[in-house]
Amino acid sequence: MSHVGVPRGTVRKRRSLALLTAGVLTIPALAGCSSDSEETSRGVPQDIAPAARDRVADGSTVNWAVDAMPTTLNAFQADADSATTKITGALLPTLFPMDAAGQPKLNPDYLESAKIIEREPKQVVLYKLNQQAVWSDGREIGAPDFVAQWRALSGKDSAFWTARNAGYERIEKIERGADDLQVRVTFAKPYADWRSLFSPLYPKEITGKPDTFNDGARTALKNTAGPFQLKSVSKAKGTVTLTRSPRWWGEKAKLDTLVFRAVAPKDRTKALADGTVHITDVDATTADRIALALRDGSNGQPLTHGPGADLTPAAALRSWALAHGSDEEQAEIAQAAREKNRKAVAAYGAEQKALRGYAVRKSLEPAYTQLALNGESGPLADDRVRRAVARALDRQELAETVLKPLGLPAKPLGSHLALAGQPGYKDGSGALGDQNTKEAQALLADAGWTQGGAAEKPKDTKAGSEAEKKDADDKKDAEDEKKDAEKESTEKTGAEGKKTDKDEEKADRAAVGSDDSAASRAEGLYIVGQDDKPGAAPVQAPDASTATHVLAPSRAAAAQSLALLRQASAVSAVSEDGTTAEAASKATTQDKATTQDKATAQDKQPGGAAGAYAPLGTAAPAPASVKGPLGKDGKTLTLRFVLPAGPGSQSLRGVGERIAAMLEKIGIGTEITKVPDESYFKDHIASGDYDLALYSWPATAYPATDGRPIYAKPEPATDGSLLVEQNYTRVGTDHIDQLFDQAVAELDEKAARELMKQADARIWAAAGSIPLFQRPQLVAVDKKLANVGAFGFAAPRYQDIGFTDRQAAGSPADRKK
Repeated sequence: MSHVGVPRGTVRKRRSLALLTAGVLTIPALAGCSSDSEETSRGVPQDIAPAARDRVADGSTVNWAVDAMPTTLNAFQADADSATTKITGALLPTLFPMDAAGQPKLNPDYLESAKIIEREPKQVVLYKLNQQAVWSDGREIGAPDFVAQWRALSGKDSAFWTARNAGYERIEKIERGADDLQVRVTFAKPYADWRSLFSPLYPKEITGKPDTFNDGARTALKNTAGPFQLKSVSKAKGTVTLTRSPRWWGEKAKLDTLVFRAVAPKDRTKALADGTVHITDVDATTADRIALALRDGSNGQPLTHGPGADLTPAAALRSWALAHGSDEEQAEIAQAAREKNRKAVAAYGAEQKALRGYAVRKSLEPAYTQLALNGESGPLADDRVRRAVARALDRQELAETVLKPLGLPAKPLGSHLALAGQPGYKDGSGALGDQNTKEAQALLADAGWTQGGAAEKPKDTKAGSEAEKKDADDKKDAEDEKKDAEKESTEKTGAEGKKTDKDEEKADRAAVGSDDSAASRAEGLYIVGQDDKPGAAPVQAPDASTATHVLAPSRAAAAQSLALLRQASAVSAVSEDGTTAEAASKATTQDKATTQDKATAQDKQPGGAAGAYAPLGTAAPAPASVKGPLGKDGKTLTLRFVLPAGPGSQSLRGVGERIAAMLEKIGIGTEITKVPDESYFKDHIASGDYDLALYSWPATAYPATDGRPIYAKPEPATDGSLLVEQNYTRVGTDHIDQLFDQAVAELDEKAARELMKQADARIWAAAGSIPLFQRPQLVAVDKKLANVGAFGFAAPRYQDIGFTDRQAAGSPADRKK
C-alpha cells in the first residue's frame, strides 16, 4: 500500500443518543462504554504463509520493494522512513520486537533476560545479554554500546542530530553489572516504557561521536549484529543489498542475499510481471489484477478485462471496415489504432500470465486512518462544531468502503492509542457518541450556525464604523450606477415605461440572492468568544418570515457540554477500590442528574446557562438534510478539505468524498483541495494549512511515550506561533497531558493501561482526531516464498524467509515468470 499520509520520521509505531423533542435536547444516561471491551477485541491475524525452517530451502536472492531509497540508515534521525526500519531490522539488534498481538516480546537472540530489579528509591533495570551476541567485527555487545547510545540520544549534547530522545532523558546512569554480559540502567524518573529503549541498538563506533552519528550512519553501517550484513548501497540502481552474516550466532538466514529495491507504487505491477521484485506492498487495483490472473489461469477462457475488453462487436466491425476501406487516410488511422490496441492487449495478456506466480497476502496494517480537524482557528476552533462534524460521520460506512471489498473485517476503530487485538484496546468512542444527524445539527445551531446566517450582518459592526460607512458608500455608488443604466436604457428603447412594483420585488429578491451567493463563497471564520453573551438582548433572524424558529436548546446544550467530559471519565475510569463497570454506570447516572440540576440552576440566572446561550430565533435543524451550507455573521460554514492527488491515493480520496457528502447533510460545506503527494504532509498537514484532512498514524506498543507528542496541548512560542510537536490538529487539554505523564511513570502495567483508556476517552471528547479504520495491508508475494507477507503487528524474522521450492531457491533474483 502507498504510505501517503503517514508522517515521515515516526519510527515506532488506537452511546449516548440525544433526541430533539419540541425544541429541547434531552440526554439519556451516559453509557459507561460500548460493547467492545478489551477482553473481547480481536485483531486480524497475519498472513505470511508460515513454514517450518526445515521446509525452507537454503540459498537464492529475494528482491523486496520499498517506496524509495532510504535517505539515512540512522533510525533516530528525522528523515528516517519505513525503508530505514525494514533495513535496520535485518542488520541491528531489536531487544523487544512486537509480536503478532502488538506486544513487546523479549528477543532471545540478544537477551537472556531484562527486568526491573529495583523500584525504590529509583527504578533500576538489569539486562543480561546473550553471551554469543557479537558485532560483525567480533566485539561483544555490551555496556559501552548502551552508554554511547544513551549519551547520543539523551538530548544533553546538541552536537548529535536526533529526532527523538523519549525515555533516554530519564536515565541517570548506565554501568556494567556483575560481569561483562550484564548492563545496569538506573533511571532518574520512573519510566514505564523502558522496553522501548535501545532498539535498534547501534555500535559505539557510530553513536560515540557526533560526526559518525550524524553523517557516518546515513549511507553505511560497517558494524552490524543481525542475520544479515550490509554489502552495498547503490543510488544509481536504487538498491540496498544485504548478504548473510557469517558472524550471526542465531539460526542461519535461509537467503544468501536480500535486496531492497526502490520501486514507485505506480510501477509495481510491471515490476512483478517482469520478475524484478518478489515482495511488494500493492494497492487494491494491483491486488485485483493478481486475483483475476489466478482466476483466468484456471478457467482457460479469453480475457474479459483489460485493453479492448469493452469493444463491442459492432465497434470491432466498424474498425475493421475503416481499416480496409477505400478512404486511405481513414484506413491508415484505423490500422494504426488497431495495431496499438493489439500490442496493448498482448502486453496486458503477458503481464496477466506472469502475475499468476504471485499471491496477495492480506491483513490489517499496524496503522490507522483518521479524520483530522484543525482546531487552531476558524469554525473548528469551536468544539461544538468539531463534535458536530464527528457526529455526522457514519464510521461504519467509511470502514466498509475501504475494507469490505478486500475481504477484510470492516469495523471502525474505537481508540487513538491501541488497535484491536492489542492489550489495552477498548472502544472509547462512546465518550463522543455515534452518528446522529439531529444531534449534529443541534450542536451547530447552538454554536450559532443557522440557515440564513450567511446573509446576516456581523454582530460586532457598530453604528458609524468604517465598515458601515463603506457599505453606505458602496450602496450609493450602486444606486447611481443603476440610475445611469436605467436612463440609458430608457433613451435607447424610447421610454418603455416604469417597472411595476412586482418587477421591483423580483429585482430586490435577485439582489439578495446575489449577496447570499457572494457570502457562500466567503471563507468561514469563527472566533471563539465573539458570539452573544448570556443576558444579551435576543436577535431576530433575518428570514423570520419564512423560517421555522424555536428557542435554541440552551439548557440541554449546557447539560451536554458538562456531561460530555463526565462521560469521557465514565468510559474508562476505574476506582481505586476496584469499582466495576456497572457501578461506574450507576455513578454516571447520578452525574447526569447532577449535571441537569446544575444546568437548571444556571438557567434561573439572568441570561441563561453560561457558555450555552443561543439567540432567540435560532432556526431549528432540518429533519433530514439541510439545503446548502449554514451561515453565521454573514459567512458560510465551509471547510477546506485537503487530500492527496497521487495515483496511489484513490482510496483516501474516495473516503474524503464520502465524508464531504455526510457533512453536506448537516449543512457543512467542504472545499476539496487536491495537492501533490510529496507536499501533502509537509506543506499542508504539518504547517496547519487545512481544516479537514485524512492521514495515518502507526501503531505502537508504547502509547504513553509515542502518543503524547501526537495529542499534547500546543504551547505558544515566543514569536506567537504554536509549538505543536506532532499534534497537527492543534487540539489538546491539560488533563490529557497529565494522564500521559502519569501513565509514562506508572510501573504497574495494568494501572498504566487504565490511565491510557482515560486519556483516549478525553481525546475522543475533544474531537480533534476521529479514528476511522485500521489500514488494509496488501502484500504481493512470490507464491513459493514462505514466512513473509502481511505481518500485521509483528516484526519480520528475516532469517526465516525463503523459498519452499528448492529449484526456485537456486534461480536468479531477476528471473522472468
